This record gives sequence, C-alpha cells and structure tokens, in this order.
Amino acid sequence: MEIASIPISSCSKEHQQIYQEWFHYADSDSDGRITGNDATKFFALSNLSRQDLKQVWAIADSKRQGYLGFKEFIASMQLVSLAQAGHAVTQDLLNSGVDLNNLKPPVMEGLDALIAKKKRKDKTSELETNGSYQLESSPSANWFSSKSSKKVPLSSVTSIVDGLKRLYIQKLKPLEVTYRFNDFVSPLLANSDFDAKPMVMLLGQYSTGKTTFIKHLLKTSYPGKLYSEHTLDQSRQLTDLLLSCSHLAKSYLNRCSLAKFAPIQSGPDDRSIPGNTIAVQADMPFSGLTTFGTAFLSKFECSQMPHPLLEHITFVDTPGVLSGEKQRTQRAYDFTGVTSWFAAKCDLILLLFDPHKLDVSDEFKRVISSLRGHDDKIRVVLNKADQIDTQQLMRVYGALMWSLGKVLNTPEVMRVYIGSFNDKPVNEAATGPIGKELFEKEQEDLLADLKDIPKKACDRRINEFVKRARAAKIHAYIISHLKKEMPAMIGKAKTQQKLIDNLSDEFGKVQREFHLPPGDFPNVEQFRETLSGYNIDKFEKLKPKMIQAVDDMLGYDIPDLLKNFRNPYD
Repeated sequence: MEIASIPISSCSKEHQQIYQEWFHYADSDSDGRITGNDATKFFALSNLSRQDLKQVWAIADSKRQGYLGFKEFIASMQLVSLAQAGHAVTQDLLNSGVDLNNLKPPVMEGLDALIAKKKRKDKTSELETNGSYQLESSPSANWFSSKSSKKVPLSSVTSIVDGLKRLYIQKLKPLEVTYRFNDFVSPLLANSDFDAKPMVMLLGQYSTGKTTFIKHLLKTSYPGKLYSEHTLDQSRQLTDLLLSCSHLAKSYLNRCSLAKFAPIQSGPDDRSIPGNTIAVQADMPFSGLTTFGTAFLSKFECSQMPHPLLEHITFVDTPGVLSGEKQRTQRAYDFTGVTSWFAAKCDLILLLFDPHKLDVSDEFKRVISSLRGHDDKIRVVLNKADQIDTQQLMRVYGALMWSLGKVLNTPEVMRVYIGSFNDKPVNEAATGPIGKELFEKEQEDLLADLKDIPKKACDRRINEFVKRARAAKIHAYIISHLKKEMPAMIGKAKTQQKLIDNLSDEFGKVQREFHLPPGDFPNVEQFRETLSGYNIDKFEKLKPKMIQAVDDMLGYDIPDLLKNFRNPYD
C-alpha cells in the first residue's frame, strides 16, 4: 500500500491542525521530516508495543525514504489511533472502510505538557536572544560537538539508510573535513544524497533514442521537452547539411544546442526547474554540480511530474555524445566530468547504440573511460534493431562487441539488450516472427532489471559508503604523510615542490607503511593537479582516534546495522 494514495483531505481540518502542532514538536531539528530518534521518542508516548510501532513506521514509510513527511505523519497517527482502539496494524487498515474524517487523534501520554514546556522554552530563548549578545560558533566546530559525537543506539535508528546517515555525521564526516577529502576526491554528503531515489542514466550518440526510451517507459512525454522528435530530426538533418560547409558548422552548433542534462523525477505537478535553481536546493542531490560552473548549469534542467514509476526511480537524460565532424565543436563545459559525476551517483547506466551508428567516437571513448570503476552498473542497449534483418543483426551485434571491447578493456562481457524501445509496433517485415519474439523477451528482461533497481539501491548505498570510508582513510594517510615530510622551518617551498614531483613515490611509502592495497589509491596525476593549489604545511597531522573511529564503524557499526535491519525491498 502506498500512503501517497491517502490524501490529507481524509483527515478533518480540525485534526490536521492538531497533527501540525504535534509534527512541529516531533521534528526536533525543524527540517520538515521525522526520522530515527524523533520518531522513536514521539511514538513511545502512545504506549503501544514496540512491535506495533515498528509496523506503524513500516506502513507509513511505504516509499522506504527513512523519514516521514507531514502526510505520512498523519497516516501514522491514524494507524496509532486505530491500534489503540484494538485494531490489528496491517497494510490495508487505512483502506478498510474506516471513517478517517471522524477518527479522533490517538492518546499521547503527557504530550500536551511537553508541547507547553517547549513553547515556554522557545519563548525564553527568544527573549534571551533579543536581550543579549549570542556568541556564534563556527560551523566546523559542530562536527565535533557533543551532539554529533554522542553514540547513537540502534533503537533510535529506523532504517539502514537512516543508520548510514548517522554514522556518516558521527564518524566519517569529521575525518573528511579534517583532511579536506571534499576538495580532493568527492564533495561532502548531505541528507539528500542518502534520501535520493535510485537513478538511471542514459548515454549515447545523438539520435540513438534516449529520450524516446524514457517516453516509452513513462508512456508520456516529460516537462521541459518543448521540442518534438520531428523537430529534433529536422535539426539533425540541418546539422548534417551544415557540416558539409565547415565555415558554417561551428557557429551553428554553438548556437543550436537543444539537448540538456535532464533528471526526470517524481513531483506534485508537471514542471521544469532550471539548473541554477535545482543545484542549490538542499533536498535535491545535485549540489555537487555547482563545481562545473554556470556554463554547465545553463545546460542542466530538472523535470518533475507525478508518475508511479518515478516514485521509485529517477531517470537522467543526457545530450547526445558528439561523433564524426561534430567533435570539432568544443563544449562550454566539462562533459566527461559531468558524466563521471552522474555515474558515481547512478545505480544503472544504459549505453544506447543505433545499428547504423556503431562507431565509438573520441568523445564517446572518453565518456566510457570515465565510467571505469562503475562497470557493474553498465548495460548496453542495441536500440532500433527492427530496422535490420536477422542476418544483419548478428553482424551488427558482433561489430558492437568488438568496438566496445577495445574501449572497456575488461574481460567481463557487458549485458546487451536488443530491441526497439519505442511505442511503434515491431517491423516484422525486417525481423520476422523470431525477431519479434526475441525483442519482446529482451524488453521483459530489461524491465525486470529496472524493477530490481530499488532493491539493489540499498545494497549499493552500503557498498558505496564502505568504499568512500576506505578512500577517506587512505586520503587521510596521504595528507598526514605529506605534512610529516615538510621541514619545520627552512626550505618549505622547495620540499613541497619535491613532494609534488615525486608524488608516486610518496604514495608507495604510504602504501608500505600502512599495508594498504595499491589499487585503492587515487589517480596520481589528478591528485598532483589538486595538490599544487594547496600549502602542504597547513595540512593536519595524523589523528589516530579519527582513523580508529572509522575502523570501528567498518568493523562493528555497519555489520550491526545490517544484522538489525533488512533491506526494505526484501
């Protein structure tokens, strides 16, 4: 059952006001969401059994977000009220014909007194703030405050994702901040990075059917696509014509760029949000894209629409990869870098090919190379396969695998889906009945792969979190080692340059001293480029307690978390 299907209107306005006051009280950090410790403390006031309350949470958080919004909170309170009246807490309880409009709020022991106490405290705090000077602490000091360093018992954790969030803030984030992991490797994580729905990115050269593929799955177009496929085809024909006139091609392609990076996600209504706006929204996982500048953000647009599939998956449509003569045109932003950023965030990467365009251009090679380390996420889609007959299809398939083999440099064979992923009927005149049956089975397999993404997303988050923790540890060892090699007084500039020039040797020293796997170390050239902009003498020395905290997290906390909480999709 989806709680989203229960409108707030099924609760009277009088009760909504009561629940609004309760919600504000339960939401201790005022972020508009109730998670973990907040829910545990508040639900306990109902005096229901722990088992009933766990069931209430599981039903209310039907989207497995790890938190409750106001709508889900109302549903949870209605479930508590029915449980107190003697009903068994089941998935279909709220849809069992109960008069929710006249259902009284549950009895929450001592809640009125607690709310009154909080109001008095807030009023006193406001008077003190208005009447005297308040010392403002630095944001970095909060990483080590008693609030973040306090051990969080598993009883206050509501899900695996909630537990990972707490472990990150408590144990991993302090290490990342101290050794500037966010400047060298990856931006600091926000709540939105943990709460985001699984993402599927589509990559391919222009006119391979990426946008049509998404429309085929959604059975509709998405907001922001103000141009039709017909308009795109005309534009591409004009592009090809102009490419024969080299002096006109560059100016045309620089001016006419219809395609953008476009996440398509669930929303209350149909709308498109400009890149500069969506990148600064705290509840969206796109803040890291600001590092690519306004040139990219002007080519970035988020589309939102209500759709049952988007409740579980976000699709990322991408501009066509340039090929042939079009590669002479320089993009205004780091296309490969942006693709790599999305690859790290995505749960599945679909590489789309057209049977008539199997050449892997230089830009496509760079894009595919940037996906290394994410090989398990990559799937290949040979689209528009009904345009050729069975014999040609066999040859095309062989040519595609040969082309990819040269670029991917991996002994593992990628899963290839063959079909024609659009709303048109299969061209049986070319494929025959066997080809039609093959395409239908391939489409079923691909849909099954997509349906499996939410379940795998939870496992991937754990996997990526552990990888990040190990990378942060190695980064801390490298930074502290470089700091240790700096002289106390004289010759600092000369020593720093020597360390940068011989960075590969320094990596080797760190690897041998701490017995670390050499394959886990960062790319030397990229690290050197970033390091050259810093004063090594300002780096921190090694803090063994921080390293130990991360080791404890990997060795004890995460296994305990997995032991106590199941994947919500199992």
